[in-house]
Amino acid sequence: MPMTGASAFDAAPQHGPRPLPLFLQHVREQTAASPEREAKAMAGLRRYQAADRGLPRDAMPEAARTGRACLRDYGGGGPPLVVVPSLINPPFVLDLAAHNSLMRWLATRGVRPLLVDWGTPRPDERGRDVAAHVEELLLPLIDALGERPLLAGYCLGGTMALAAAAIRPPRALALIAAPWRFSGFPDAARAEIAALWAEAEPMCRTLGLVPMEVLQSGFWKLDPARTVAKYEAFADLPEDSAEAAAFVALEDWANAGAPLTYAAGAEMFRLFAEDATGRGAWRVGDAAVDPHALSCPVADFVSLTDRIVPAASATGLPGRRELTSGHVGMIVGSRARAQLWEPLADFLCAAATPR
Repeated sequence: MPMTGASAFDAAPQHGPRPLPLFLQHVREQTAASPEREAKAMAGLRRYQAADRGLPRDAMPEAARTGRACLRDYGGGGPPLVVVPSLINPPFVLDLAAHNSLMRWLATRGVRPLLVDWGTPRPDERGRDVAAHVEELLLPLIDALGERPLLAGYCLGGTMALAAAAIRPPRALALIAAPWRFSGFPDAARAEIAALWAEAEPMCRTLGLVPMEVLQSGFWKLDPARTVAKYEAFADLPEDSAEAAAFVALEDWANAGAPLTYAAGAEMFRLFAEDATGRGAWRVGDAAVDPHALSCPVADFVSLTDRIVPAASATGLPGRRELTSGHVGMIVGSRARAQLWEPLADFLCAAATPR
């Protein structure tokens, strides 16, 4: 089975980055005073579009399935570890390349990693919000294992993993760059996100889906200068270098992804506006989710340099562990193993060891 997300995007790489018109607008705005920078950014864009991706990797086998969602099995020995990615962008950033894969590395560290693959929603799922993804997809996948797993979640997947842990206490919970107190995002960013949703919501309501391009637009608005600068830098990388290959793989991930259901997108934007999670008012099933009532060991990995999920938005739980890699760098960057992978494995293995 071809790997979800990557293969679909690679079929038409000339259309990336998505949405291309907005990217070109950012290039014009950020390089208006420097024709040389504009030329460099456009050279990086052309090089990215023309890059050889090779053949897509096969997806890992399924260990369980509920509807469109499944658990991808990475093998290994020891207790099951369910890893929950965000609904935004595909899950393969956690398995970016054979030599740069948190999932494959964890399989050598005494656990059996299982990655949630959310699949592709249909318009007739328009009413399935974020909470319903937890209740109707994630919890049944966990239950299918027949034993209490370890649980970890990245980005919005961490928010969802926390909700699942409140309902089905795991052996331990690891949160990685997981937003909870949305009031901790800068006011300017929240205002930009609210304006984006006000513009996109009527179209999304009609579609029953929130296209990936809507979400990507929000990410780029957080730091448009960096969005352009990285393509300028890419133009100067040696063509066959490991750095160039890593850039292409990571950008393919960032520009891929299935849409969200309308209700999930609406709820996500509502969280930014109303901070139901941070106020203790977010409900999954019949109960409000309270991080401080969790009965399992918790580690909350928080980056002090994360531009996407700022440290001020974390849970505030006692298990906070601070790092200094960016939102994506903590997963796949040159310091990822030392800053995140090894402390994460140590926490999980300690929690899995009978006492």
